[in-house]
Amino acid sequence: MSLDEEVRLVESALFSAGRAISIDEIKEATGLSPKKIKEAIDELIRIHNESDASSMEIVKAGSKYAMQLKPVYAEHTRKLAKPEIPFHVMKTLALIAYHQPIRQADLRRMIGPKVYDHVDVLVEKKLVNAKPQGSTELLTTSRLFPEYFGIDSTKPEEIREFLARKTGIKK
Repeated sequence: MSLDEEVRLVESALFSAGRAISIDEIKEATGLSPKKIKEAIDELIRIHNESDASSMEIVKAGSKYAMQLKPVYAEHTRKLAKPEIPFHVMKTLALIAYHQPIRQADLRRMIGPKVYDHVDVLVEKKLVNAKPQGSTELLTTSRLFPEYFGIDSTKPEEIREFLARKTGIKK
């Protein structure tokens, strides 16, 4: 198989996944060796990220890779895509990510009783961890959170900095 065919095979795996996937997941789907997959990813980064010829980009999230729209194009097409997480639940997730670790009782004071339903959705989607702490729960983002949003860190402070940059919050 030529390098061009390997690149297209890895590209199709990244596109089809619709989420960040590991080298092992790509290997399982394509049958390519980790070395060939890494070479193909490097070529895809050159093709998509380093040129204006594509509206897509390849991003690394931890040890995984994802194919996504470049931010400039995502803004224009956002209305076409049905969000996986409703806007009001996403706001709750942003507060958890920014203030983590945060007690659910404190979050309730910020946004009201609907927080319980929001947290249930976020825990079900494995984006938030909820650990019992007295009569409430301590909320933090999960290991899936940075992968889901294409953040290359699991450290709360780096997630906070990422959110501040994306939302224009001054620290």
